[in-house]
Amino acid sequence: MTELIQRKLSDSKAARWTALAIVAFTMLCGYFLTDVMSPLKPMLEEELAWTSTDFGIFTSAYGWFNVFFLMLIFGGMILDKMGVRFTGMGACCLMLIGCAIKYAAVAGYIGAEGTIFGWKSQVALASLGYAIFGVGVEIAGITVSKVIVKWFKGKELALAMGLEMATARIGTMLAMAVTVPFAKYFQSVSAPVLLCLIMLCIGTISYMVYIVMDRKLEASMSAEEEEKEEPFRMSDVFLIIKNKGFWLIALLCVLFYSAVFPFIKYATDLMVNKYHVEQELAGFIPSLLPLGTLFLTPFFGNLYDRKGKGATIMIIGAVMLIGVHLLFALPILNEWWFATLVMIVLGIAFSLVPSAMWPSVPKIIPEKQLGTAYALIFWVQNWGLMGVPALIGWVLDTYCKLDTTNGGPAYDYTLPMIIFCCFGIVALFIAVMLKREDKKKGYGLELPNIKQ
Repeated sequence: MTELIQRKLSDSKAARWTALAIVAFTMLCGYFLTDVMSPLKPMLEEELAWTSTDFGIFTSAYGWFNVFFLMLIFGGMILDKMGVRFTGMGACCLMLIGCAIKYAAVAGYIGAEGTIFGWKSQVALASLGYAIFGVGVEIAGITVSKVIVKWFKGKELALAMGLEMATARIGTMLAMAVTVPFAKYFQSVSAPVLLCLIMLCIGTISYMVYIVMDRKLEASMSAEEEEKEEPFRMSDVFLIIKNKGFWLIALLCVLFYSAVFPFIKYATDLMVNKYHVEQELAGFIPSLLPLGTLFLTPFFGNLYDRKGKGATIMIIGAVMLIGVHLLFALPILNEWWFATLVMIVLGIAFSLVPSAMWPSVPKIIPEKQLGTAYALIFWVQNWGLMGVPALIGWVLDTYCKLDTTNGGPAYDYTLPMIIFCCFGIVALFIAVMLKREDKKKGYGLELPNIKQ
């Protein structure tokens, strides 16, 4: 009878999966805005006279505050100190503020004329909004990761993380597939950003519902369990950064995501320039990538939960990533159907690595340090998310512009694809090193997550 009374809310399948669905929906709304501008690159060039360099600067703004002002690291510390309720709501508010500034700039309400620090005012202000949003969505990401560990540790952890990532990728898929038709229908390049602002409001309300559930979870925990949780200390940061396994995961993360997320930003433009797909339809091919992860990330997560082999899964994903970018770089089969097949393979690779990488972190880092550990990993990742889009934009403008007679800019994407391929090669070496480190330290990355 005592066991029944002290049964945690997270022991109820219905409760923990409901909690997951709520926070995953909030992340879906965030990821929609993250990628909503990617398919609009040609329209931004035509209607607002943005260059590839402007687009690269804007896209790189996502990581400005996270990288240079260490906002993500502070966010992780706040998460470990204040908990998921306070930190999650703060993150939602930052996402809303950033989205509002970005919309006002792209719509021409602010920064329509002049320059700021040598940049077009519109680009600078849109970038500022995107940078504020970047802080919010990344802190939301680490918060949701800790939420999932809180509800699913010792249970279906990798499956839960896989499903959350899959749900968030629906936001990316929608951004790639519907943004251009939506903008064309309303004859406004800013209309999709306004739609994102509305969705973020709904996502914030969704997180408020989760807060109620989190209070009930903590109320259901026994005094014994609450005492087990030691308070976070600053010394924990030094313990994390001295851990070699942590750095291997962090480096794998930045390399892998640098070869995927910045690629997505330019994928629609790649379809137009190399595969001659109509601008209105070009976003549908990259949208297959998140569509694939919708089904495969939970599948591979469930496989990791039950069978293990996490380090091996990451190695296979890195090999596939190299092959995909090599095929995009080669001057062969410049047909839409070939691009579609390669994009599907990239979707499989994009499902493999994250499904094993994120659930492996709690095996390497103690739970009381998880918020800070995830924050540090996301901080390292943001160097790539900030630097690589700016690099690709500069490379396109400097080395890859083609002469064109129709008045619009055209680009040869061979060199950018080779750059992405190199990230994949280094990621493969890091994944192999992580597997060796697991053998030495016994983290259990090759073991199942579900405890019998």
